[in-house]
Amino acid sequence: MSNEKIPYKIYLEESEMPKQWYNVRADMKKKPAPMLNPATLKPVTAEELCHVFCDELVAQELDDTSPYIDIPEEIQNFYKMYRPSPLVRAYCLEKALDTPAKIYYKFEGNNTSGSHKLNSAIAQAYYAKKQGLKGVTTETGAGQWGTALSMACSYFGLDCQVYMVKVSYEQKPFRREVMRTYGANVTPSPSMDTAVGRKINAEFPNTNGSLGCAISEAVEAATSQEGYRYVLGSVLSQVLLHQSVIGLESKIAMDKYGIKPDIIIGCAGGGSNLGGLISPFMGEKLRGEADYRFIAVEPASCPSLTRGVYAYDFCDTGAVCPLQKMYTLGSSFMPSPNHAGGLRYHGMSAILSELYDQKLMEAVSVEQTAVFEAATRFARVEGILPAPESSHAIKAAIDEALKCKETGEEKTILFGLTGTGYFDMYAYEKFNDGKMTDYIPTDADIKASTDKLPKV
Repeated sequence: MSNEKIPYKIYLEESEMPKQWYNVRADMKKKPAPMLNPATLKPVTAEELCHVFCDELVAQELDDTSPYIDIPEEIQNFYKMYRPSPLVRAYCLEKALDTPAKIYYKFEGNNTSGSHKLNSAIAQAYYAKKQGLKGVTTETGAGQWGTALSMACSYFGLDCQVYMVKVSYEQKPFRREVMRTYGANVTPSPSMDTAVGRKINAEFPNTNGSLGCAISEAVEAATSQEGYRYVLGSVLSQVLLHQSVIGLESKIAMDKYGIKPDIIIGCAGGGSNLGGLISPFMGEKLRGEADYRFIAVEPASCPSLTRGVYAYDFCDTGAVCPLQKMYTLGSSFMPSPNHAGGLRYHGMSAILSELYDQKLMEAVSVEQTAVFEAATRFARVEGILPAPESSHAIKAAIDEALKCKETGEEKTILFGLTGTGYFDMYAYEKFNDGKMTDYIPTDADIKASTDKLPKV
């Protein structure tokens, strides 16, 4: 089909929206390794997980055989407030790069939370409400997840307690205020409100915090309050399941116009956006129906895939969560206070870790200043100010498009634009003033953390 017949923005009809989530684990011949109880080193049971997570979410977490899971009607109706999200042809970026490549991005910023996180937040809040809970606790890095969850909890009348990574709490006060506007209680992490927070503060004085720290505090808060459960915005298999609506919509839209991507790119912190985008395409690859090249893009300051080890590790800094086999820098690794707060996590989704280990996808790491150069370039021609996290994918997409310019190949590139960066102006200010720096951990920094991995 000619370029002229493909619109700038491809929207699906309501009737074309997915009615089921896709579970990529069902098509994986080698499944992700099970979570382990750190006390027994045996696979965690549903009963054990139900003390922390909602019952239905535990069932989804442990289900690695059902390829499709129905989306409850109430969640489908909520999705219709901001979905389907547009698949955009980046004609202006293609022209600016003078590349023969065709570039598409799936834009997930068309909601008040400003990101894709709402896709899973509303699902997790729904199951909490259905179970009759009083409220939920969670962590948030840059604030997109906390914002999305506060919206979802407000919709269902649930109490929402958010532990926000301290450096982001200070750098992104307006995102914090959106959470509070929706009724959430927001605490900078590590705090002195929990036992694990006090322990982390004692071990790492004046720390900027990390997602691992905030997870520990949120889990303690959930398990110490009657009628509360913990919910997580990334990493877990249930989250990638909910986020599969991104990839499903993308595939339906591309199939509608006879478009087949050659390269699919997503930023990678814990894995929610990347996993959601690639899942249905990866399913085709696993089933032998099609082939694609997948690229995970992570910050050079927190390179779990490209420099981490594939091993069992705690999902949190306080070592209160189950052990998960994943690519990890070690749960005691403290990332530098870079501006892509949503990617500041020591490990990677078990699903994506296993796919990466099987060499079914690639990973690259990029430095912060190069990411913001790409973000600025994109904003100036495409008219959207991208979130720092999304801008990692933009950087890789531009790099691949420029390779096409060199070779003359007309490859089709799809990347995930997870959200907008309008609450990240402190970061853009640093970049525009020439004060942004790049930090890359040394091998010794990483080894000091991975040497502490649990002996499994």
